Amino acid sequence: MRITVFGAAGNVGSRVVTEALTRGHEVTAVVRDPARFGELHPGASHRTGDAQDPEQVAELSAGQDLVVNATRPAPGREPEHAAISRALLAGLASVSGVRLMIVGGAGSLTVPGTRGGVLAIDDPAYVPAAWRHIALASNDQYDAVRTADTEVDWTYLSPSAVLEPGVRTGTYRLGADELIVDAEGNSAISMEDLAVALLDEAERPKHHRTRFTAGY
Repeated sequence: MRITVFGAAGNVGSRVVTEALTRGHEVTAVVRDPARFGELHPGASHRTGDAQDPEQVAELSAGQDLVVNATRPAPGREPEHAAISRALLAGLASVSGVRLMIVGGAGSLTVPGTRGGVLAIDDPAYVPAAWRHIALASNDQYDAVRTADTEVDWTYLSPSAVLEPGVRTGTYRLGADELIVDAEGNSAISMEDLAVALLDEAERPKHHRTRFTAGY
């Protein structure tokens, strides 16, 4: 596949690029600042671009099979999360046959075993107060995608509550709209294994115009 990754120098984006290259895909790694080219995998094509600009999205997506959004707004710029999703959908609407995968947040998942399906964002055991601002932005991001009137074939990937650098085990569990937890109630996945889950879905698509989650 030919894959464009926005946010390619970030924690998740860099791991998605590495995983895709390891599998033999052609990757275009996109960052907003060319000063970050040195942080990008040497096996990828390096481009600058702004995921908030539909025209740039269309240009960088032309001829590709998949676009991955792994951008994460800086503190104080959280509203960009939803704006980027809308811009990606607008840009891809003019490019035929390109799928969109968005790496989102866990806050909009429901907590297992709760009456009425309490959202993870409302349970401090999974979304501490310090994370709430970015979790709210991620919820807005998801709403922007799921309510969009678009023909774009999109998929939204929610990670587990704890998403940190770790090791690539190649194993994970999949879910839909409920947080994945272990026997002790912990919800986690490494960034490396989230990239594995994303590329597995990209290669063998099962979730079209919907959301799924991955965790241990």
